[in-house]
Amino acid sequence: MDEPDEGEAAGGDGRIAIGSASAASGTLDRGRLSVAELPTGGAERLPVVVANGAEDGPTLWLTGGVHGDEATGVAVVQDAVAALGECLADLAGAVVAVPAVSPAGLRRNARETYYADEDPNRHFPDADAESARPPRLQERIDARLYAAITGEVPADAGKSADGSSESADDSREFAVETVGTNAAADALIDCHTAGVGSEPFAIRDRVLYGDRRSESEATALSEELGRLVDAFGLPVVREYPAAEYVEENLQRSTAGAVLNEAGIPAFTAELGAHSVVDDALLDAGVAGVFGVAVELGLLAAGDVPESVGAPGVGVDPAPVEFPVRRFRGPTTDDSGLVRHRVAAGDAFAEGDVLASVVDATGEERATVRADSDGYVLGRCEGLAVYEGDPIGSLAVRDDGDLVVPRDAEEE
Repeated sequence: MDEPDEGEAAGGDGRIAIGSASAASGTLDRGRLSVAELPTGGAERLPVVVANGAEDGPTLWLTGGVHGDEATGVAVVQDAVAALGECLADLAGAVVAVPAVSPAGLRRNARETYYADEDPNRHFPDADAESARPPRLQERIDARLYAAITGEVPADAGKSADGSSESADDSREFAVETVGTNAAADALIDCHTAGVGSEPFAIRDRVLYGDRRSESEATALSEELGRLVDAFGLPVVREYPAAEYVEENLQRSTAGAVLNEAGIPAFTAELGAHSVVDDALLDAGVAGVFGVAVELGLLAAGDVPESVGAPGVGVDPAPVEFPVRRFRGPTTDDSGLVRHRVAAGDAFAEGDVLASVVDATGEERATVRADSDGYVLGRCEGLAVYEGDPIGSLAVRDDGDLVVPRDAEEE
């Protein structure tokens, strides 16, 4: 059967279309979404799947593989779609899935693509972003995917650094069109992996207010987000404080842009180590997707396939009861070889020893202690450390607000 043209009209049968995938009510279809032309001919195409329920309802987007070596995230999206195919008659709404957001990274099994040696998950639209140069390919790809997810053209497409409209000859203008029919997201789960030996967790971003939305609107959005993150079933770790969040360009990540630019509840699931599918966390990720689907009203709890476990299946709860946020550190003031004294999942108190730094003969040079209470998410990869290097990825106590002004000072 020939694939329909991308952007083909959906018709009057409740059809949902994205790229060449087009599914009428009660059906599932697979296709491709073209996002860039390749130098040798052909196009860079993202795999897409539309699972369109028999009844109307919200649309949940699933994305994976924005970093090309994050295998478990790709598999979670694939297996969640397969399980959804078993219950289309009970599905009230739709799920749109992009299992591999970064085919160019996946082909080389690397975090970065061969377009550029930089994080591909920091280029989604941000109307406050300023640059005198033309958008690079990754920015263009991410803008096109963002338009597909949100149903909106990014506010900064065709704009100069000062926000004014430009002619076709000016540096910031590039073609972005809305993509798809009836496919805009009501929520999004972005599936990632955190690192070797890492504990699984879900990241809850802070919701920023200011030019995009009022404080009361941000509060309502944050409450909706919290409901969905909790339904996923993994331990919840809050994102960095607002100033660090913006400094790290996390508002331009997939989930960050969909949440804080478009105002659609979106979060990131971190599912262990990269490069190899972790079967236990694969099951937990699929169960989490169905937990969110139930919370959104896409499915009744009794209609979840028997093959899918309960949210949180096989995952230990957080070892602390207080709220925590992500923290990469503490850092060492001495170069040497790091010897960790705590493992992923271990709780610690302020002042506890987390690692020692030794020289190549094994003689101890420094001790690295915790700056606050929390627990270990994972160790930083590698044996050698230099002055100022972090030694781990931690979840540390967080008493900060979940709704903050975009220009907030460091908490």
